[in-house]
Amino acid sequence: MPTVLITGANRGIGLEFARQYKADGWDVVATVREHSPELNALGVRVERLDMRNLGSVAGFGERLDSLDLLIANAGTYGPKSPESGADGEEWLATFAVNTVAPYLLAKSVLPLVERVGGKLVAVSTRMGSIEDNTSGGYIAYRSSKTALNSAWKSLAIDNRDKVTCAVIHPGWVQTRMGGRSAPLSPEDSVSGMRKVIEDMTQADTGAFFSYDGSQIPW
Repeated sequence: MPTVLITGANRGIGLEFARQYKADGWDVVATVREHSPELNALGVRVERLDMRNLGSVAGFGERLDSLDLLIANAGTYGPKSPESGADGEEWLATFAVNTVAPYLLAKSVLPLVERVGGKLVAVSTRMGSIEDNTSGGYIAYRSSKTALNSAWKSLAIDNRDKVTCAVIHPGWVQTRMGGRSAPLSPEDSVSGMRKVIEDMTQADTGAFFSYDGSQIPW
């Protein structure tokens, strides 16, 4: 039975990933910062992990015995238009959660995933694409996801013959971050992403996908 590690699984996209993989018979390890009754009801393994605690993130692989798939989903928006020193500190914190922590976690679990020729996937966003940015705004979120994309691309190159690495855009989804007016339900977004992940081969390592399987420019 394969094992998947999902971060930020207490609600939204992460919770739906946990629900769908559990329903398909996977062993699910779901990380949360806060208690989640919905997640606990799924009967998955729940681990407390604060992505702001980089020491805990970097050592998380020691908690696992095996792993086939990492889905680094946890993320935060940060300040939309930072101006003050306090905004700058919050911007740095956004980088820690959205960029540094996912990379450190991937490195932590890499030996386990390499053992089975598995996959390391980060949930990014089209808003992290420099070429696709025509509207500006959301400075902290955009820049941290652009940096995540760059870090994951290097992760893919550095481990080209060991694992498959990719970043994936979930679409505009009806979550707390996406809002009620978003066109995609979490169920449809996650179903699409799961198909992309399942279909990925070593030839796709280092790619930037959308939930519908199309590729997004960097």
